[in-house]
Amino acid sequence: MWILAVIVIAFASFVWWFAPYARTAAFVLDLTGSKTWFRPLLLVSPQAVTSTDLVVPTRHGAVDARLYQVASPKRTLVVFPGIHRGGVDEPRLDAFARRLAATGNTVLSVPLPGLRTYHIAPESTDVVEDTVGWMAAQREYSPNGRVGIVGVSFSGGLALVAAARPSLQNKVQAILSLGGHADLPRVMTFLCTGKLPDGSTRTPHDYGVVIILRGGIEKLVPADQVSSLQHAVDTFLDGSGYETTDPSRARALIEQARVEGAALEEPSRTLMALVVARDVKALGARLLPYVEVLGGAPSLSPDRSPAPDVPVFLLHGNDDNIIPSDETPLTADYLKSHGNTRVEWLETPLLSHANVQSARHLTDAWRLIAFWKRMLSI
Repeated sequence: MWILAVIVIAFASFVWWFAPYARTAAFVLDLTGSKTWFRPLLLVSPQAVTSTDLVVPTRHGAVDARLYQVASPKRTLVVFPGIHRGGVDEPRLDAFARRLAATGNTVLSVPLPGLRTYHIAPESTDVVEDTVGWMAAQREYSPNGRVGIVGVSFSGGLALVAAARPSLQNKVQAILSLGGHADLPRVMTFLCTGKLPDGSTRTPHDYGVVIILRGGIEKLVPADQVSSLQHAVDTFLDGSGYETTDPSRARALIEQARVEGAALEEPSRTLMALVVARDVKALGARLLPYVEVLGGAPSLSPDRSPAPDVPVFLLHGNDDNIIPSDETPLTADYLKSHGNTRVEWLETPLLSHANVQSARHLTDAWRLIAFWKRMLSI
């Protein structure tokens, strides 16, 4: 009888230990869209999710958001996506937030208005601060008055800055920066030159350098050309944002941008021609003198701001060519040396910039699953 009892206890202990990993593995598989044969063996079914659109008040105006809820949430998370025109209906954002909620979380998805217009400015950090504070105060959604923050791409760095502000003291449970930055001007320098902090080079994505152009248009063309060039650049960026989800729409918008650009006066015409040609080298050379002016505000860079005193998780794709993966260990070093921050970080081949990809090696998959499990256990 005692042998049976030992077996039962051992089996129960294994199930107790394995259950969080199974839930996280299912979540990661669902994010990749993988239809692997062993998915049913995890014995994990996503919780039913309901969603509600709402408006969050901030000092810079009301912000559209979407709330995802399940019957028995374990924690509350606020998700801030990166630079993209799409709002709460953007397919990748909706899928990510919904799957994150289905693991047992209340999730508030908040596309930042500034990033939706391709503009990285201190106001976005304020909106992160105000939104997190508002959500923490809604005891219907945040029973213990504390929330976790998930910042994707450039929102990751902004979230780290906002979380250290006095108004959010004791209101943040943990932070995940997914593909985020430590120093914005350093990232801008990479996008303009392809040079990494260690002296090596990587070909930057043209999308990133065009984002810099969008913020610096007023410094490059006469005042009477600003609005027309902004419109053409926005059209190109809109198209680029659809290249992975809707290629035909992307091609149509980029062609529209080319036509708009050809009709502009100089120097706007030449700048737009470089954009459409995806000539990062030539465009970057024109923008490099302005990176500090455009991105140097302390509120835009974690390593120019106070460090938060809550657990921080940093996740980055090895070959990210928008925000290079070097930013993650640099962020970790800064946070550890400037505060009492617990920091865990992982560079993985299973991420591109902010999208999860299918695993080719079991060890990579396990590391990613274990990382998410630790983050979701806080």
